[in-house]
Amino acid sequence: MNLPYRWDLVTPDQLGSLLDGTAEPDTWYLDDLAECSGKVLARSGNGDLVFVGRSLDSMFDLLSGALEDTDRVLHRLPFSFERGRGLASPELTRAREMLAEIGVTPAALARRDRPVTFVDVVHAGSTFTKLFGLLDDWITGERETWPAIRRKLRFLGVTSREKTSPNTWRWQQHAEWTRCLPASAVVNVSLDEFVWSYFGNHQPKLTWPYKLHRWREYLPEAKHDERTRQALAEAVHLVQSGRTREVRRMIARAIDGEPALTEPWLRTLFRELS
Repeated sequence: MNLPYRWDLVTPDQLGSLLDGTAEPDTWYLDDLAECSGKVLARSGNGDLVFVGRSLDSMFDLLSGALEDTDRVLHRLPFSFERGRGLASPELTRAREMLAEIGVTPAALARRDRPVTFVDVVHAGSTFTKLFGLLDDWITGERETWPAIRRKLRFLGVTSREKTSPNTWRWQQHAEWTRCLPASAVVNVSLDEFVWSYFGNHQPKLTWPYKLHRWREYLPEAKHDERTRQALAEAVHLVQSGRTREVRRMIARAIDGEPALTEPWLRTLFRELS
């Protein structure tokens, strides 16, 4: 695929000796991650999950293991946006190429059965705002019909958990574009604030940052420094953890009680995980 390289950790044949000498990963956040992952699945609207950027790589890894024997589809969308500027023409072309690589084009959206559910950590929602704008312009340019596509797009924000009150600030209430979609198409799942900050701001990642000016410069190779090797050990451990009965049941427990459990697709997934 014409995307920035990241190891396939579900069938990691190409790792070789990369993990030799790495320390045992400390996945101190595993319980919170499993709970959040279950709620993301439950609130996905039966959509194929697309993880935007790098922040939720650990959720992608955990679910890659947990959902290995199901019909669920997971993708990564490895790009980001810069605050205060739009996309130049070459960047726009590259962004569309990367979306097409994972089957997200105006024509495909109009004709697919399941929705596409974009997932990312969210503070003010700027990434989702720019991503929606990119898609909106593309759909308009291709003259595909919004009535069909609006039911195929979902945005799921993983937010930092706060005490709720009538005055709680919710990013989607301040984003005008969300009114173009059904109310159920833009939802949130909260995550412990320290875990949220770790994933979004501090966790070592396996890939270079997805800066706009580097979109066209990516080569199909990965970093091999010591910090990356340790991050790789953590990611591999999460895939393996997701395969365990214990973690699958943790994810299922988070699904239990969700309103969407009345729907056949989620009941089936719940049984598979349980």
